[in-house]
Amino acid sequence: MSIHCDRLRHVLLRGTSATAVLLTSLAAGAALAQTAPATDAAADADAQPEIIVTGSRIDKAGFDAPTPTTVVSDVDLRMGARPSIAQALNDLPQFRATQTPVSTVANTNSSSSAMDLRGLGVTRTLTLLNNRRFTGSADLNTIPQNMIKRVEVVTGGASAAWGSGAVGGVVNLILDDKLEGLTVGGQTGISSRGDGHRYSFDGSFGTSFAGGRGHFMIGGEYQQDMGIFDRFSRPNVGSTDLFSPVGGVNGHKLILSRDVFYSNFGTNGLITSGDLAGQTFNADGSLRPFQFGQVSGSSMVGGEGVSSNSEHTLTNPYQRYNSYARLSYEVGQATFWADAAVSRIWAKYPFYAETGTYTLSATNPFLTQGVQDQLAAAGETEITVGRVFEDYGMRTFGFSRRNIEGAIGVDGAIGDGNWKYSAYYSHGELKNSQSYDNQITRTNLANALDAVRDGNNNIVCAIALTDPGTACRPLNIFGEGAADPAAVNYVFGNQAHVAYTTKLDSTGVSLRGDAFDTWAGPVSVAIGGEARWESISTSNLDPVSAASGFSRFNFSPLDGGFNVQEGFAEVAVPLLDQPFSKLDVNGAARYSHYSTSGGIWSWKLGLTDRIFDNLLLRVSRSRDIRSGSLTELYTTVATSFFSVAEGGNTYNVTRYAGGNPNLRPEIGSTLTLGAVFTPTFVPGLNLSVDYYQIKIRDAIVSLGAQDIISGCDQGRGNPTLCAQIVRDTNGAPTTIYSTYINLAHYKTRGIDMEASYTLPLDRIGSLPGSLRFRVLATYVPKVEIDNGVTVMDRAGDVGDGVNFGTPKWRGTGSITYTNSDFSIDARVRYVGGGNYDHLLDLANNKIGSRTYVDLGGQATIGGLTLFASVNNLFDRKPPLTTYGSIFYDSIGRYMNVGAKVHF
Repeated sequence: MSIHCDRLRHVLLRGTSATAVLLTSLAAGAALAQTAPATDAAADADAQPEIIVTGSRIDKAGFDAPTPTTVVSDVDLRMGARPSIAQALNDLPQFRATQTPVSTVANTNSSSSAMDLRGLGVTRTLTLLNNRRFTGSADLNTIPQNMIKRVEVVTGGASAAWGSGAVGGVVNLILDDKLEGLTVGGQTGISSRGDGHRYSFDGSFGTSFAGGRGHFMIGGEYQQDMGIFDRFSRPNVGSTDLFSPVGGVNGHKLILSRDVFYSNFGTNGLITSGDLAGQTFNADGSLRPFQFGQVSGSSMVGGEGVSSNSEHTLTNPYQRYNSYARLSYEVGQATFWADAAVSRIWAKYPFYAETGTYTLSATNPFLTQGVQDQLAAAGETEITVGRVFEDYGMRTFGFSRRNIEGAIGVDGAIGDGNWKYSAYYSHGELKNSQSYDNQITRTNLANALDAVRDGNNNIVCAIALTDPGTACRPLNIFGEGAADPAAVNYVFGNQAHVAYTTKLDSTGVSLRGDAFDTWAGPVSVAIGGEARWESISTSNLDPVSAASGFSRFNFSPLDGGFNVQEGFAEVAVPLLDQPFSKLDVNGAARYSHYSTSGGIWSWKLGLTDRIFDNLLLRVSRSRDIRSGSLTELYTTVATSFFSVAEGGNTYNVTRYAGGNPNLRPEIGSTLTLGAVFTPTFVPGLNLSVDYYQIKIRDAIVSLGAQDIISGCDQGRGNPTLCAQIVRDTNGAPTTIYSTYINLAHYKTRGIDMEASYTLPLDRIGSLPGSLRFRVLATYVPKVEIDNGVTVMDRAGDVGDGVNFGTPKWRGTGSITYTNSDFSIDARVRYVGGGNYDHLLDLANNKIGSRTYVDLGGQATIGGLTLFASVNNLFDRKPPLTTYGSIFYDSIGRYMNVGAKVHF
């Protein structure tokens, strides 16, 4: 089928945040040929795919959109057999991988998959489901991947069209609401080292009824990932860390080194002061020399030590399931619909062991008589011991996130169908339960270490002398495994736990259509309003955390909420319609009123000019906003104590950190300039280049105590920071308020490049099938962060300890051959190198680039489809970093096989 028309005038819009679905000219159709499944081209070499555009309710067709848009089909999402939608999208160079099941540790977002466009942080990327907000947006594991039809990615500011949070862009997940038939599948994967086993099952069903007026669909999936616990099984990620050797290395203060361990803690107990310093305990309590490596401060290279890095998992285990159902029914020109989704992800796994330095009495009865005699001879009344408590088990982290979502709505047309309307209401609840086991309770440890003998010569806690009914049991830390299990349970037995429930209610209505005609065509408009209510509440908080009684991780309450009401309008105006130039302008404006900060405007203005149907020039400028998140607004104040330096003196200060309900929205300014070349004389060829520049002011940050002191500089620096400091009558700092504030400024710019070509092989002979070539690349020369204290450019910083670090170059290229029975694809992923951190005086700061090769293929026999893939075919090892950089593959070669049956 060929589609020919001089100019597409009518814009078909759907959904409250409608995505324009358009059929345009052959040239414009070819512009997005790379987004269609390759099987379409095999079936009909001249068929043109649907043209999908997002980012506006009335954006022009295909690459005519003034805002750069990338559409990822279900075929693209399956490439590499990634375990989540987010990880599949992270292969695109516009995204910065941040939180995935293989890159997060034991924290609130463990094993989550969120999106980060432009490396500005996940809170500045707005993620939507079927054009609306949803509570699972911070973790795309909540969406059944087998029901995704496509993902639309707007790589530019889009707050005027979609609302707060779209500073970096929009990720819109579109489900296949026309799903037909029953599909059941399963797959399994494992690394070439025999670990990282993962398996999953999925199914979906869709059917029409009532003569096609109604449609029902349901689907779900289950996945289990066993994780990888042995970090030393991979090169460069075992116990690597920054090390500062005495005298430096070749004039540098620091070096990235393997086998960096604690030099002040030991698994048997290391004496760190006095005449016995450097001695460690045997299991029977006797002493021997500790085997030190190359020592510098509290770290050493080599020796018999351990470190927290060596105890972490390489990838986290988890289990998850998700499900989705949708029912729709047409009544006249209206389609009423309702959908619901339920998902859960959970895990429990070791984090790392408790460590600490403890001072005990030199007459502690657990010390052997020989050791007590040596301490007495040296005149020492105390003994200081550094201890790693691996023998009592690792600190264990558990979580369970359950998300329940539901929505109802209607989409319809008025009269002859020129005007369309949509309305919806949705409600979602995300319950995030977390726990830490095997963590020290500080008061109990202090009591248990204060051991004495009672009148019967039994070793007891000192408090037992005055409180015989105490639960305290004395703890022996002198030698691995020497402690009484009852004492271990007393010190480590309390569990830190909490549950946070986030609720999101949202509603919206829109009306859109062609208002009137001009000399160049119809003027399209869209108007509407939206409102939402967000809240978070705390339950099941343990009493020890509430009193900040644990040694390291104490949960705190998080309660609050806000609401926002918004009105928007968009317009698309054709200015010129000539063979040599088709000029269009569009604009959007949105007014948002927040219960926390009042009213604010966002807007966008775009211009496109298609020249001789071969070259498109486009430009857009937008003012975008991001309001504070629930965490930034309402985190309960946490108290901590620090030593800070100012004017050559040091001071002990109290730091209060937490949320700030008075935060103002961040304001972003985005400029995009681009060109798209879709030559009619080479059907299927598409070339595009887009330049972007994003500036954010009043960015929301929370600074450390020393950063605030340094930035204020006794009144000569940033006045906002000075206002965070309380001083005594002599001018000395006593208290620092480090709540979230509007302080930072971010700037980034770059170039996106895309080239694709689809070649039906019958054009060059009688060969079946087609070849599809696609290359995407992004160049980022600047990511400038001004946090109110220092200004730094993070472009080219690719170490794992760098906030906002971004490779300057990333690219993905693929070649796919497809015919009616099978397909095979090869993909190359390139990640540029750079510095670990250009601000560090590091001897081996340079990190080389990495190129990864992936292979995949599938074959269909009747209703059965078999598929297999290999990622990182040549097992390229990761660079030397500390914990493991998110930009590079730490797992190595990974193989996946699976099958699907369609009825």
